[in-house]
Amino acid sequence: MRSDDGVGWTAAGALGQNFPSAEIGIACLHQLAPELAETVRRFPCVLFVDAASATHGHPGEIRVEDLGRQEPADSATHFSHALSPHAIVRLAETLYGAKPRAFAVTVTGQNFDYAEGLSPAIAAVLPHLVARIEALVRDWDDAS
Repeated sequence: MRSDDGVGWTAAGALGQNFPSAEIGIACLHQLAPELAETVRRFPCVLFVDAASATHGHPGEIRVEDLGRQEPADSATHFSHALSPHAIVRLAETLYGAKPRAFAVTVTGQNFDYAEGLSPAIAAVLPHLVARIEALVRDWDDAS
């Protein structure tokens, strides 16, 4: 309902068609909440996909950030939600001892107004976004 803010959900739909459900788990969420740490603990690798505001690059720019063990200085600004992906991963570690490999994948959006569908600029990079995510999944799978 907020145009490019739906890029994560749109990518999730495409990825769900490309991977058997036994291989990966996909969760579409409106925001990151502490309860997500319980889900994260069950996976060896997690990826968070969301739109970033235009202050984080030009529309359509795709960024992949390895969350590692250190909180990125600007992680809260990449995601517009209360908790950052890094905070969710840290909660999974603190509460459950889980240490999944974690990545934040963002696409700089162009339009965050109330509208259905992605802006043309973001729709054009969607195949590249899905390919980057697939490569991350396959690279991690090959390494494990």
